[in-house]
Amino acid sequence: MNSADKKSLKKLACQVRLGIIDAVYSAKSGHPGGSLSAADIYTYLYFKEMNIDPSNPKDENRDRFVLSKGHTCPGLYSALSLRGYFPREELTKLRKVDAMLQGHPDMKGTPGVDMSSGSLGQGISAACGMAMAGKLDSKSYRVYTLLGDGECEEGQVWEACMFAAHHNLDNLCVIVDCNGLQIDGPVEEVGGIEPLDKKLEAFGFEVVKINGHCFDEIEAAFDKARSTSGKPTAIIANTTKGRHVSYMENQVGWHGSAPNEEQYNIAIKELNDMLAKIEEDE
Repeated sequence: MNSADKKSLKKLACQVRLGIIDAVYSAKSGHPGGSLSAADIYTYLYFKEMNIDPSNPKDENRDRFVLSKGHTCPGLYSALSLRGYFPREELTKLRKVDAMLQGHPDMKGTPGVDMSSGSLGQGISAACGMAMAGKLDSKSYRVYTLLGDGECEEGQVWEACMFAAHHNLDNLCVIVDCNGLQIDGPVEEVGGIEPLDKKLEAFGFEVVKINGHCFDEIEAAFDKARSTSGKPTAIIANTTKGRHVSYMENQVGWHGSAPNEEQYNIAIKELNDMLAKIEEDE
């Protein structure tokens, strides 16, 4: 990836994170930790990887994205708003009565959302169905789904993985946001999933492990997924929960808590300072 593209993506990722903080603060509830950890993945998907058109969100030939860990929708919403699916102001109406943006993704009410989700483990199954439909209809679109590492404790995830491999769904890319924390504590203490890479390989996946905050590695992983034939790909993205907000990083308490005014101001300042530094380095 050239330096100009990388700087552009870094700026966009910072803006995605600013949108996350604005949304959760305005709602006084939500899930900032896992939204922030996945912000770089959202950014790459919506600004580099996927074949999409915000002016035609239901294009039958578009790539599809399913947010299996639906509680981290503030990150998805922030990316969608930046990409032009709906006005940025909608973020400050998150979880409000009669507003567009619900606490979990709603495919009927939000442009750009391909699948309603939130019950953990189910999103990957929906993505498998979309990928299978693409194969049956001889379509060229690809399907992407983002899971949490804690979500991988769900049995339905592994049923879906068996299905994907059995049907050679090489148009399916599963991304696991491995930030190491879930609502009840460290994933390895709650219901350890390691070795996740070996398990996914045993279930028939091409597996790539990356630093989920490095755009060079993210790009290489998605390139690998597109070039893999005959089986689905899983990208294991090692990330930091609460990434780039100092007091949220690696803190399980920020799985599902909203910042107060003082905390909000600190987060916004840190992210704006980061954005300014990226721009200065151009």
